[in-house]
Amino acid sequence: MSVKIKLYELCTAFVEQRIASSQKAIEHAQLAANEETKSSAGDKYETGRAMMQLEIEKQSVQLGEAMKLKQVLSQINPEKTSDSIQSGSLVFTDQGNFYISISAGKLDFEGITYFAISPVSPLGALLMTKKSGDVVQLNGKTFTIRKIE
Repeated sequence: MSVKIKLYELCTAFVEQRIASSQKAIEHAQLAANEETKSSAGDKYETGRAMMQLEIEKQSVQLGEAMKLKQVLSQINPEKTSDSIQSGSLVFTDQGNFYISISAGKLDFEGITYFAISPVSPLGALLMTKKSGDVVQLNGKTFTIRKIE
């Protein structure tokens, strides 16, 4: 299995886990809101339901963000190669290895660390369309592109 395909699978698993986590939190908050019973204090019931509703809204936003990430990943062909950096490229630099896809953070595969970054992140945007041998600078750091897969 190629490194790019494995990194793509790791990013997919990252997104699926976020989706499942948000869905579970929404279900839990909905159940908690439904189980709130009116107490003699009166306000406690309304406060509890309002807090659960806020949690549902927060998790719904996170679910929406995770669904957007899933959509971005669905547009990447992990088997495609190019001479210039684009979404789905695996970029080896003298400052680290980057998988241009989604912001999923640090990914380890076969003892090598890769960073999944979005093409619209500060570094991702600088790397887009660059070629092997090109140099970019970010926050005083120089990145020399060694190889693109």
